[in-house]
Amino acid sequence: MTSHSHTVLIVDDVPENLAYLHDALDESGYQVYVANSGEMALQVAHLMQPHVILMDAMMPGLDGFATCRRIKAAAETQHIPVIFMTGLTEIEHVTMAFDAGGVDYVTKPVRPAEVLARLKAHVQNATKMHQATSALDAFGQATIAILPTDKRLVWQTPLAKQYLEQYFAEWAAKEAYSAVQTLPPMIYQWLESSIQQFSSGQSMQTLSVNQGNARLSLTVANTSEEQWVVVLREHSDEAQIESLGKLFQLTKRESEVLYWTVKGKTNKDVGEILGTSPRTINKHLEHVFQKLGVETRTAAASLVASKIKF
Repeated sequence: MTSHSHTVLIVDDVPENLAYLHDALDESGYQVYVANSGEMALQVAHLMQPHVILMDAMMPGLDGFATCRRIKAAAETQHIPVIFMTGLTEIEHVTMAFDAGGVDYVTKPVRPAEVLARLKAHVQNATKMHQATSALDAFGQATIAILPTDKRLVWQTPLAKQYLEQYFAEWAAKEAYSAVQTLPPMIYQWLESSIQQFSSGQSMQTLSVNQGNARLSLTVANTSEEQWVVVLREHSDEAQIESLGKLFQLTKRESEVLYWTVKGKTNKDVGEILGTSPRTINKHLEHVFQKLGVETRTAAASLVASKIKF
């Protein structure tokens, strides 16, 4: 048996099918979740965030096609690849599966070897996407991707989701009960304006949203016919200190010392801000310089400036 932590959600209204696939995938090392209806599948997908979903096409009530459309309409689950299981091989049903957002299909009666081969490929792709979004977050790059045609959210990093919920709380509260993920009205309007500016060859403006002493800025970082990538940055002392810690693998105190040092503060100033002695600040700086591979304040400031925009 192969041992790994990849998770699969199987959706089928026939208990025998669920048991058969569950045993086959479990023996191959997958962690398996099951759902016997479309409604249950939506709940499990949202809560457990499986790497891939095996979806029965024909089920009573909410069928597989409708379930897949709702999975793809929600920002929380739209990144999860859906593989359809169907006995329907007519071309229109295959087309329906892909139109609903499916990435692949297998025909019934399913063959475990075929299912495992399809799973392996799509799990690898899903894992790469997860690693990419996690890497963006690790470097303080909260990012969302949007379809320029209808301004629909395609994917978002966890940090971006956190920022959207924090700065657009009223919108986020409504979205919690919505099957279809929209964008906050302010961002939607800004995108419409940005698309017009882009089409006419003008420079696109940055959107800024203030909240207390902090500010969130949204900038279009990449444009293509398929999707636009928007970077969200929070501008506040705490946000910048946290970003420094993630970027350079610093402790919280080391990040604070580096932040205020880069801001031009002396050891005495930093000590007063952090409630400690200049001598202690100097010791922290020695550790920081060692981790950054620099020897002076100027070199540290230059390195930080090349990585993070304050």
